Amino acid sequence: MNPARGPRTASETGASDNVSPPGAAAIPHLFRPLRLRGVTLRNRLVVSPMCQYSCEARDGLATSWHLVHLGTRAVGGAGLVFAEATAVTPEGRISPQDLGIWSDAHAEVLAPIAAFVKAQGAAAGIQLAHAGRKASTSRPWEGSRGLSDAEGGWVPVGPSPIPFSETYRTPREMTGQDIAAVVRAFAEAADRARRAGFDVLEIHAAHGYLLHEFLSPLANRRTDGYGGSFEHRGRLLMEVVDAVRASWPEGNPLCVRLSATDWVPGGWDADDSIRLSAELARHGVDVVDCSSGGTSPAQQVPLGPGYQVPFAERIRREASVLTMAVGLITTAEQAERIVAKGQADLVAMAREFLRHPYAALHAAATLGSPDAAAWPAQYLRAR
Repeated sequence: MNPARGPRTASETGASDNVSPPGAAAIPHLFRPLRLRGVTLRNRLVVSPMCQYSCEARDGLATSWHLVHLGTRAVGGAGLVFAEATAVTPEGRISPQDLGIWSDAHAEVLAPIAAFVKAQGAAAGIQLAHAGRKASTSRPWEGSRGLSDAEGGWVPVGPSPIPFSETYRTPREMTGQDIAAVVRAFAEAADRARRAGFDVLEIHAAHGYLLHEFLSPLANRRTDGYGGSFEHRGRLLMEVVDAVRASWPEGNPLCVRLSATDWVPGGWDADDSIRLSAELARHGVDVVDCSSGGTSPAQQVPLGPGYQVPFAERIRREASVLTMAVGLITTAEQAERIVAKGQADLVAMAREFLRHPYAALHAAATLGSPDAAAWPAQYLRAR
């Protein structure tokens, strides 16, 4: 991929109705196929990456829980099913029980999961992540606090030695060697994801984790080539994107999840995200997944239905890149409006898919989609 090429247009990526079957006018926008490079999604509903904190031996290896969790959502009709934030290094885990992909052994146990998801007609996606200063914490239902070495924790790393909060551990400031090692780790993880059979890759640069930490002036106080100016704070993410794109097949799409704003004055904001997204598109990123927040406990988030959708709409329009909307999207009608109005090209749901694994099948019925192909034959008697 030539990093200097311009943003991929809607016609190049399949965002137009050109990929829709005959009679597409009768098909809800949410259920019209979307072509991303060489991968065609059967619909625009995405199972968002959701940490399960369920690696039993604390070794980052996927278990039967991950197979059932992801496989059920594929059976449930989603177009794209993402595995959770998957650590590219051991110290990049959020908690000791998080999923990893830092060795070939991890790819081997992920392969049958990706194969099952694809066998149900969904595309298999995986999100590559490094938790940065928010690593070495307990699971959410255990208090989300920093873990000591005696509790199985470790010293996290970050752009600057600033803890996320008083209950988190203070990170060690990364050296140039540390930064180069992280870039290599993302590239190697992308290659393992390819060998495991995943179709779609997402780089996690949101929610206050490592790549977002470098972007945000709230967490990044460096004075070298990775801190200070907008270009320097974005340097690590761009290096990761270029390294991953070089390891990831040309015919497979690459996404980046951004926190479009920190929701804190003086932090990363929507204008920064638009500027960065245009650059990401020039470096081979196909979809920007638009979330927000996570880098500071001082954030003031105006929660409400679809509260992050305006970010997806602005980035799509002003950065000329496809976007994914996520955040308090809970109904078929709401998701349909987002796609139909051109606010985003894809709609990701998280908690709604936890509550209703077959949400996509129910959405099709609610919207009157004539497509019955998503129903597995074993379940047709209940359709």
